[in-house]
Amino acid sequence: MADVARLAGVSTQTVSRYFTGVGYVRAETRSRITTAIDELGYVPNQSARNLRSQRTNTVGVLAMGALNYGSAGVLTGLGQAAREADVTLMIAELDLDFDAQGWEGEAKRALSHFLAVPVDGVVVSTPIPGIQSLLAGWDETTPIITVAELPYSPAGSASTHSYSAGLDATRYLASLGHRRIIHIAGPATRNEANERERGYRDAITEAGLEPLVVPGATDWSSASGYRAGGLVDPDAFTAVFAANDEIALGFMSAMEQRGHRAPSDFAIVGVDDMPTAAYFSPPLTSMRIDFRAVGDATFRMLHHQIRTGERAEHLVIEPELVIRESTAPPAI
Repeated sequence: MADVARLAGVSTQTVSRYFTGVGYVRAETRSRITTAIDELGYVPNQSARNLRSQRTNTVGVLAMGALNYGSAGVLTGLGQAAREADVTLMIAELDLDFDAQGWEGEAKRALSHFLAVPVDGVVVSTPIPGIQSLLAGWDETTPIITVAELPYSPAGSASTHSYSAGLDATRYLASLGHRRIIHIAGPATRNEANERERGYRDAITEAGLEPLVVPGATDWSSASGYRAGGLVDPDAFTAVFAANDEIALGFMSAMEQRGHRAPSDFAIVGVDDMPTAAYFSPPLTSMRIDFRAVGDATFRMLHHQIRTGERAEHLVIEPELVIRESTAPPAI
């Protein structure tokens, strides 16, 4: 660091601030330091830095559940924010089937490994109930943030708002004049699916309508929506709220094979607003959830707590209705 300081024409304290990110360094000075580092081929000794700071610049991430559009988006957001902070993520992915049985032991082993390494903090992202028992007795000296639709604590957690997604999607369909609105539900063992159904039911009650839920999904895939599309009576509904975009896609495909197409025969709304939703046939109206923003915000909350000791409040990323051609008022 002294060699870098001499070549850049600055003090060693300024070089230290450059590396640690603690304190202000002018842009022009940062440029000179970067040039000096490149010329010297200097590589910081992470082990030595860790001994001085008592930090590892590593964060553990326990990701539970199948890797899908939502969970991948959260991981992407976490990764981008971590790179900006020069922090390494250590990721343990725990895939779970529909029944989600016997996961507790493996999850606890992953958390124990993080603490043994050790890491500066931990993110636990889970779509299933049971986070309370998993984190019972957690050592608060290692900061932890949970990403869960139903967090175990009002502080130190982040989530999407699946209830609002179900509520707003169903309200929108009702506002178009639809009176027979069905819900193609997601997997019943997942918090997000249950919250979206709860929002649907509340909006249906609010509109004075009768709920009609089509259960049976074992995952979030198009195959689950396709199966549902082969079971429903086309005359029983004029609008559909699907638990996610993939399920909506499968449902539309099955209905088209039966001679019924959106939006002329029914309106349909999904959840997630996957990038491909705009290119469905027809383009899908969807409740957009910014999963990358969830991951980004989660990491920043955790990193702030690691650096300051201040625990963050609960953060909710709200959904946004994106209207496309799959919705229209009911045919007269």
